[in-house]
Amino acid sequence: MTSPAEPESPSKPGVMDRLRARFGWFDHVMAAQERYKDSKGDFYAAGITYFTIFALFPLLMVGFAVGGFVLANRPELLAELETKIKGAVSGDMGQQLVNLMDSAIDSRTSVGVIGLATAAWAGLGWMANLREALSQMWGLQRGEPPGFVKAKLSDLVALLSAFAAIVITVGLTALGNGTVMRKVLEWLGVPDFFALGVLLRIASLIASLGVSWLLFTWVIARLPREPVPFRSAARAGLLAAVAFEIFKLVASVYLSSVLQGPAGATFGPVLGLMVFAYITARLILFATAWAATSPESLAAAPVGPPYPAEITTRVEVREGIGIGGAIAAAGVGALGALGLSRLTNRR
Repeated sequence: MTSPAEPESPSKPGVMDRLRARFGWFDHVMAAQERYKDSKGDFYAAGITYFTIFALFPLLMVGFAVGGFVLANRPELLAELETKIKGAVSGDMGQQLVNLMDSAIDSRTSVGVIGLATAAWAGLGWMANLREALSQMWGLQRGEPPGFVKAKLSDLVALLSAFAAIVITVGLTALGNGTVMRKVLEWLGVPDFFALGVLLRIASLIASLGVSWLLFTWVIARLPREPVPFRSAARAGLLAAVAFEIFKLVASVYLSSVLQGPAGATFGPVLGLMVFAYITARLILFATAWAATSPESLAAAPVGPPYPAEITTRVEVREGIGIGGAIAAAGVGALGALGLSRLTNRR
């Protein structure tokens, strides 16, 4: 005699599920990773990297044009530069470099105009991609999209604001540099001692971390196309700043070892710039996903309308009386015949 089948026991949670249930910070990181993956973070990071590299060439053209205007208005500086070029490169090669520089100075206006137009186009593409990526990481639900002109004007204002923020960040980072701070202390008459270098290094690292925190917080909180919680953005900005400083230290050590060879000196700067831009973009987007999956952000997120209910009408059509009707009719007929025969016998 077989025993009755026992009910199946529910499956035990896996290792990841147990870790997420035990550690809240780990659950938050995994939720951020899921948001990043579901929102196609790698795809947007690649687009941001493309526009970043593409915008460098027109910016170099603008830089050359600015240098041409400066040298054209400073003939003594131009003559000194030509002398240094001829002294460093002798023969026809030096004269060709001087002629190339003179032709670049003569065409400074056209180079500057083309560079500005191309930089504006690439910059608007970069900003549009970045803002759309940040909005996707936050899971923002927008209504009707703005018109083309309005969207481009909004991206232009955001691009100018980002440029100003980057300039301020670079300036503050330069002021927090240990070498600059050492010169300031020398100018103030502060004597040099053994622990001064360590203290300046720590102060420079803290200043760089604080400036990066401000920049990343501004990017995460102000560049999305819809308002977002500032507190969550500030925490995510601090996370991105710490990871960015660690990444800079690792990248500096790696590049110093790679650039020693001839191949590294030729292709290393370009590849290093591409990797730097891609890792930075991924870092910003993941920090944004981390901010969007915080408890306060999830609580403040708008709840969308429920999915519409689907009502399916079921119609059954039966042709004829069917088997059940035939059996019932036969039974009624038999009962009727039996009753009729009894009435006939009584008579």
